[in-house]
Amino acid sequence: MQNLLETLRKAEDFLGRKGFAKPKGEVEHLFAGVLGLKRLDLYLQFERLLTDIEVVRLRDATVRRAAHEPLQHILGTVEFRNLTLKSDKRALIPRPETEELVDIALACFPAEQSVRTLDLGTGSGAIALAIAQERPAWSIDAVDASDDALALARENALLTGLSERVRFKKSDWFSAVSDKYDLIISNPPYLTDVEVASAEPEVRLHDPISALVAPEDGIADLRRILEDAPKLLNPGGWVALETGIAQHPQLSAISVSVGYAKSEGRNDLSGRCRFWLAAGAKQNFL
Repeated sequence: MQNLLETLRKAEDFLGRKGFAKPKGEVEHLFAGVLGLKRLDLYLQFERLLTDIEVVRLRDATVRRAAHEPLQHILGTVEFRNLTLKSDKRALIPRPETEELVDIALACFPAEQSVRTLDLGTGSGAIALAIAQERPAWSIDAVDASDDALALARENALLTGLSERVRFKKSDWFSAVSDKYDLIISNPPYLTDVEVASAEPEVRLHDPISALVAPEDGIADLRRILEDAPKLLNPGGWVALETGIAQHPQLSAISVSVGYAKSEGRNDLSGRCRFWLAAGAKQNFL
Protein backbone atom coordinates (compact mmCIF):
# COMPACT_ATOMS: atom_id res chain seq x y z
CA MET A 1 0.00 0.00 0.00
CA GLN A 2 1.11 3.56 -0.74
CA ASN A 3 0.77 6.47 1.60
CA LEU A 4 -0.60 9.82 0.50
CA LEU A 5 2.77 11.62 0.41
CA GLU A 6 4.39 8.98 -1.82
CA THR A 7 1.50 9.06 -4.26
CA LEU A 8 1.42 12.85 -4.29
CA ARG A 9 5.14 13.09 -5.04
CA LYS A 10 4.86 10.60 -7.91
CA ALA A 11 2.01 12.60 -9.42
CA GLU A 12 3.92 15.86 -8.97
CA ASP A 13 6.93 14.41 -10.76
CA PHE A 14 4.68 13.12 -13.57
CA LEU A 15 3.05 16.50 -14.19
CA GLY A 16 6.44 18.20 -14.00
CA ARG A 17 7.72 15.95 -16.77
CA LYS A 18 4.61 16.80 -18.78
CA GLY A 19 5.57 20.46 -18.72
CA PHE A 20 3.32 21.88 -16.00
CA ALA A 21 4.92 25.00 -14.52
CA LYS A 22 3.53 24.46 -11.00
CA PRO A 23 2.99 20.72 -10.64
CA LYS A 24 2.90 20.80 -6.83
CA GLY A 25 -0.08 23.12 -6.71
CA GLU A 26 -1.79 21.24 -9.53
CA VAL A 27 -1.48 17.92 -7.73
CA GLU A 28 -2.57 19.30 -4.37
CA HIS A 29 -5.75 20.78 -5.82
CA LEU A 30 -6.40 17.60 -7.76
CA PHE A 31 -5.81 15.21 -4.86
CA ALA A 32 -7.82 17.31 -2.43
CA GLY A 33 -10.76 17.32 -4.82
CA VAL A 34 -10.62 13.60 -5.57
CA LEU A 35 -10.31 12.66 -1.89
CA GLY A 36 -12.92 15.17 -0.72
CA LEU A 37 -10.45 17.07 1.44
CA LYS A 38 -9.42 20.66 1.91
CA ARG A 39 -5.99 21.34 0.48
CA LEU A 40 -4.56 21.96 3.96
CA ASP A 41 -5.84 18.57 5.09
CA LEU A 42 -3.42 16.86 2.73
CA TYR A 43 -0.51 18.05 4.89
CA LEU A 44 -2.16 16.55 7.95
CA GLN A 45 -2.63 13.17 6.30
CA PHE A 46 0.68 12.55 4.52
CA GLU A 47 1.13 9.19 6.28
CA ARG A 48 -2.39 8.04 5.47
CA LEU A 49 -2.41 4.70 3.66
CA LEU A 50 -4.47 4.83 0.49
CA THR A 51 -6.79 2.06 -0.56
CA ASP A 52 -6.34 0.45 -3.97
CA ILE A 53 -9.48 2.21 -5.17
CA GLU A 54 -8.16 5.60 -4.05
CA VAL A 55 -4.83 4.98 -5.78
CA VAL A 56 -6.61 4.15 -9.04
CA ARG A 57 -8.83 7.23 -8.80
CA LEU A 58 -5.85 9.50 -8.11
CA ARG A 59 -3.80 7.95 -10.90
CA ASP A 60 -6.62 8.29 -13.43
CA ALA A 61 -7.24 11.91 -12.42
CA THR A 62 -3.54 12.71 -12.76
CA VAL A 63 -3.38 11.21 -16.24
CA ARG A 64 -6.41 13.25 -17.28
CA ARG A 65 -4.85 16.44 -15.91
CA ALA A 66 -1.60 15.62 -17.71
CA ALA A 67 -3.63 15.70 -20.94
CA HIS A 68 -4.72 19.25 -19.97
CA GLU A 69 -8.29 18.33 -19.18
CA PRO A 70 -9.56 21.14 -16.92
CA LEU A 71 -9.50 20.45 -13.20
CA GLN A 72 -13.17 21.46 -13.04
CA HIS A 73 -14.13 18.74 -15.53
CA ILE A 74 -12.09 16.09 -13.75
CA LEU A 75 -13.67 16.91 -10.39
CA GLY A 76 -17.04 17.67 -11.98
CA THR A 77 -17.60 20.92 -10.10
CA VAL A 78 -16.62 24.58 -10.13
CA GLU A 79 -16.94 27.25 -7.46
CA PHE A 80 -18.67 30.43 -8.60
CA ARG A 81 -19.23 33.12 -6.01
CA ASN A 82 -21.16 31.33 -3.24
CA LEU A 83 -22.24 28.39 -5.38
CA THR A 84 -20.85 24.97 -6.21
CA LEU A 85 -21.90 24.16 -9.78
CA LYS A 86 -21.62 21.11 -11.97
CA SER A 87 -19.00 21.58 -14.70
CA ASP A 88 -18.49 19.61 -17.89
CA LYS A 89 -17.93 20.01 -21.63
CA ARG A 90 -21.52 21.18 -22.28
CA ALA A 91 -20.76 24.79 -21.35
CA LEU A 92 -17.97 27.25 -20.71
CA ILE A 93 -16.30 26.92 -17.32
CA PRO A 94 -17.28 30.03 -15.30
CA ARG A 95 -14.27 32.30 -14.77
CA PRO A 96 -13.38 34.63 -11.88
CA GLU A 97 -13.76 37.62 -14.22
CA THR A 98 -17.42 36.74 -14.66
CA GLU A 99 -17.85 36.92 -10.89
CA GLU A 100 -16.73 40.54 -11.22
CA LEU A 101 -19.38 41.11 -13.90
CA VAL A 102 -22.02 39.97 -11.40
CA ASP A 103 -20.68 42.45 -8.82
CA ILE A 104 -20.94 45.29 -11.35
CA ALA A 105 -24.49 44.33 -12.29
CA LEU A 106 -25.66 44.01 -8.67
CA ALA A 107 -24.31 47.50 -7.91
CA CYS A 108 -26.59 49.03 -10.56
CA PHE A 109 -29.69 48.63 -8.38
CA PRO A 110 -30.61 48.80 -4.69
CA ALA A 111 -30.52 45.31 -3.19
CA GLU A 112 -34.15 45.50 -2.07
CA GLN A 113 -35.47 46.62 -5.49
CA SER A 114 -37.35 44.09 -7.62
CA VAL A 115 -35.31 43.86 -10.83
CA ARG A 116 -36.39 42.03 -13.99
CA THR A 117 -33.21 40.36 -15.22
CA LEU A 118 -32.29 38.56 -18.45
CA ASP A 119 -29.13 36.44 -18.64
CA LEU A 120 -28.24 35.99 -22.32
CA GLY A 121 -26.22 32.90 -23.25
CA THR A 122 -26.51 31.48 -19.75
CA GLY A 123 -24.25 28.45 -20.36
CA SER A 124 -23.86 26.65 -17.04
CA GLY A 125 -26.36 29.08 -15.48
CA ALA A 126 -23.66 30.60 -13.28
CA ILE A 127 -24.65 34.27 -13.66
CA ALA A 128 -28.39 33.73 -13.35
CA LEU A 129 -28.09 31.41 -10.37
CA ALA A 130 -25.63 33.66 -8.54
CA ILE A 131 -27.99 36.62 -8.94
CA ALA A 132 -30.94 34.49 -7.86
CA GLN A 133 -29.14 33.47 -4.68
CA GLU A 134 -27.90 36.94 -3.81
CA ARG A 135 -30.97 38.96 -4.80
CA PRO A 136 -34.13 37.13 -3.66
CA ALA A 137 -36.36 39.99 -4.80
CA TRP A 138 -35.14 39.85 -8.41
CA SER A 139 -37.02 38.05 -11.19
CA ILE A 140 -34.65 36.20 -13.53
CA ASP A 141 -34.93 34.69 -17.00
CA ALA A 142 -31.99 32.89 -18.63
CA VAL A 143 -31.68 31.84 -22.27
CA ASP A 144 -29.24 29.91 -24.41
CA ALA A 145 -29.23 28.57 -27.97
CA SER A 146 -27.62 25.29 -26.87
CA ASP A 147 -29.79 22.44 -25.64
CA ASP A 148 -26.75 20.93 -23.89
CA ALA A 149 -25.99 24.16 -22.05
CA LEU A 150 -29.61 24.57 -20.97
CA ALA A 151 -29.66 21.00 -19.66
CA LEU A 152 -26.55 21.72 -17.58
CA ALA A 153 -28.01 25.03 -16.34
CA ARG A 154 -31.20 23.30 -15.21
CA GLU A 155 -29.16 20.62 -13.43
CA ASN A 156 -27.26 23.37 -11.63
CA ALA A 157 -30.52 25.06 -10.67
CA LEU A 158 -31.67 21.83 -9.03
CA LEU A 159 -28.26 21.29 -7.42
CA THR A 160 -28.30 24.73 -5.83
CA GLY A 161 -31.97 24.66 -4.84
CA LEU A 162 -32.73 27.62 -7.12
CA SER A 163 -34.85 25.94 -9.78
CA GLU A 164 -37.91 27.95 -8.73
CA ARG A 165 -36.01 31.23 -8.97
CA VAL A 166 -34.78 31.13 -12.59
CA ARG A 167 -36.80 30.48 -15.75
CA PHE A 168 -34.72 28.85 -18.48
CA LYS A 169 -35.67 29.04 -22.16
CA LYS A 170 -34.08 28.22 -25.49
CA SER A 171 -33.33 31.33 -27.54
CA ASP A 172 -30.68 32.50 -29.98
CA TRP A 173 -29.95 35.74 -28.14
CA PHE A 174 -33.23 37.72 -28.28
CA SER A 175 -35.00 35.60 -30.91
CA ALA A 176 -37.47 34.01 -28.46
CA VAL A 177 -37.54 36.85 -25.92
CA SER A 178 -40.43 39.31 -25.77
CA ASP A 179 -40.58 40.62 -22.18
CA LYS A 180 -39.04 43.85 -20.90
CA TYR A 181 -36.13 43.91 -18.45
CA ASP A 182 -34.34 46.25 -16.09
CA LEU A 183 -31.04 44.39 -16.50
CA ILE A 184 -29.70 42.50 -19.50
CA ILE A 185 -26.46 40.74 -18.63
CA SER A 186 -24.24 38.49 -20.71
CA ASN A 187 -20.84 36.89 -21.05
CA PRO A 188 -21.07 36.27 -24.81
CA PRO A 189 -18.44 34.87 -27.20
CA TYR A 190 -15.88 37.60 -27.90
CA LEU A 191 -12.68 35.86 -28.98
CA THR A 192 -11.28 35.41 -32.50
CA ASP A 193 -10.17 32.14 -34.08
CA VAL A 194 -6.57 33.33 -33.76
CA GLU A 195 -6.96 34.04 -30.04
CA VAL A 196 -8.49 30.63 -29.37
CA ALA A 197 -5.77 28.90 -31.42
CA SER A 198 -3.16 30.44 -29.10
CA ALA A 199 -5.11 29.82 -25.89
CA GLU A 200 -4.19 27.21 -23.30
CA PRO A 201 -5.18 23.63 -24.16
CA GLU A 202 -7.69 23.62 -21.31
CA VAL A 203 -9.62 26.30 -23.21
CA ARG A 204 -8.81 25.34 -26.79
CA LEU A 205 -9.62 21.65 -26.44
CA HIS A 206 -12.34 21.52 -23.79
CA ASP A 207 -14.50 24.66 -23.82
CA PRO A 208 -17.27 24.77 -26.46
CA ILE A 209 -15.94 26.82 -29.37
CA SER A 210 -19.39 28.32 -29.89
CA ALA A 211 -19.15 29.87 -26.42
CA LEU A 212 -15.76 31.42 -27.19
CA VAL A 213 -15.55 32.67 -30.79
CA ALA A 214 -17.62 35.34 -32.52
CA PRO A 215 -17.38 36.66 -36.11
CA GLU A 216 -16.15 40.14 -37.03
CA ASP A 217 -12.96 39.77 -34.97
CA GLY A 218 -14.97 38.73 -31.91
CA ILE A 219 -17.35 41.70 -31.89
CA ALA A 220 -20.44 40.31 -33.69
CA ASP A 221 -22.36 38.96 -30.69
CA LEU A 222 -21.55 41.99 -28.54
CA ARG A 223 -22.79 44.21 -31.37
CA ARG A 224 -25.99 42.22 -31.73
CA ILE A 225 -26.75 42.46 -28.02
CA LEU A 226 -26.11 46.20 -27.85
CA GLU A 227 -28.17 46.87 -30.98
CA ASP A 228 -31.16 44.73 -29.98
CA ALA A 229 -31.26 45.30 -26.21
CA PRO A 230 -32.96 48.75 -26.22
CA LYS A 231 -36.19 47.23 -27.59
CA LEU A 232 -36.41 45.04 -24.48
CA LEU A 233 -34.96 47.40 -21.89
CA ASN A 234 -37.16 49.20 -19.39
CA PRO A 235 -36.58 52.93 -18.78
CA GLY A 236 -33.61 53.26 -16.46
CA GLY A 237 -32.37 49.81 -17.44
CA TRP A 238 -28.84 48.60 -17.94
CA VAL A 239 -26.88 46.31 -20.22
CA ALA A 240 -23.83 44.69 -18.56
CA LEU A 241 -21.39 42.71 -20.70
CA GLU A 242 -18.11 40.85 -20.36
CA THR A 243 -15.86 41.74 -23.30
CA GLY A 244 -12.47 41.31 -24.90
CA ILE A 245 -9.75 43.62 -23.64
CA ALA A 246 -9.28 45.45 -26.97
CA GLN A 247 -12.92 45.93 -27.95
CA HIS A 248 -14.01 48.96 -25.96
CA PRO A 249 -13.40 51.57 -28.70
CA GLN A 250 -15.69 49.58 -31.02
CA LEU A 251 -18.28 49.09 -28.29
CA SER A 252 -18.23 52.80 -27.57
CA ALA A 253 -18.93 53.59 -31.25
CA ILE A 254 -21.73 51.02 -31.36
CA SER A 255 -23.30 52.37 -28.16
CA VAL A 256 -23.26 55.93 -29.50
CA SER A 257 -24.77 54.89 -32.82
CA VAL A 258 -27.53 52.90 -31.08
CA GLY A 259 -28.37 55.90 -28.89
CA TYR A 260 -27.66 54.77 -25.34
CA ALA A 261 -27.85 57.65 -22.90
CA LYS A 262 -24.42 56.74 -21.60
CA SER A 263 -21.95 53.90 -21.89
CA GLU A 264 -18.72 53.11 -20.15
CA GLY A 265 -15.99 50.47 -19.92
CA ARG A 266 -14.84 48.97 -16.65
CA ASN A 267 -11.57 47.24 -15.84
CA ASP A 268 -11.25 43.91 -14.10
CA LEU A 269 -9.18 43.50 -10.95
CA SER A 270 -6.03 43.04 -13.00
CA GLY A 271 -6.60 46.40 -14.73
CA ARG A 272 -7.70 45.02 -18.12
CA CYS A 273 -10.63 46.50 -20.09
CA ARG A 274 -13.05 43.66 -19.42
CA PHE A 275 -16.63 44.94 -18.95
CA TRP A 276 -19.04 47.24 -20.78
CA LEU A 277 -22.04 49.03 -19.28
CA ALA A 278 -24.70 50.83 -21.27
CA ALA A 279 -27.55 52.85 -19.75
CA GLY A 280 -30.88 52.93 -21.52
CA ALA A 281 -31.98 56.18 -19.88
CA LYS A 282 -30.18 59.24 -18.60
CA GLN A 283 -28.67 58.58 -15.19
CA ASN A 284 -25.29 58.70 -13.52
CA PHE A 285 -23.14 55.62 -13.41
CA LEU A 286 -22.51 54.19 -9.95
